[in-house]
Amino acid sequence: MKRFHVHLHVESLERSIGFYSQMFGTEPSRVETDYAKWMLNDPPVNFAISTRGAQPGIDHLGIQTDSPEDLAEMKRRAQAADMALLDEGETTCCYARSEKHWVTDPQGIAWEAFHTLENIPVFNEREAVRTDASAGACCAPATPGKDVAITVKSGSACC
Repeated sequence: MKRFHVHLHVESLERSIGFYSQMFGTEPSRVETDYAKWMLNDPPVNFAISTRGAQPGIDHLGIQTDSPEDLAEMKRRAQAADMALLDEGETTCCYARSEKHWVTDPQGIAWEAFHTLENIPVFNEREAVRTDASAGACCAPATPGKDVAITVKSGSACC
């Protein structure tokens, strides 16, 4: 199974958790000081919000796969379509260790394809070792490969 992924930046995590919990009829499956996530089955959506962005709105979209085989198939399709692809491999972001890659649609919206390997106790392991936590960390690398242009909403700080 694949699950649609939406990540929004919000101004108030508390107010947004209240709103989306009412809208979805359930509490989030994960809540941190700067992040919340609902793993909905009807419809199948991984819906995440965080306060890490410069302004509210959509940060990126994506597809979460249940298997490494499904992720590999998505990667093959992107490569066959001659899409610019940024393969991050195994990385950490949004309190999870994942295998992932990115493509950008014709409008410049970043799309993440990923398979979650495990949950972790920090938003991003690279950020956890920084001395300047205010620097933030984005799921899409700030300096993608030379042939790939990954665009994440201006001022965004993570997935």
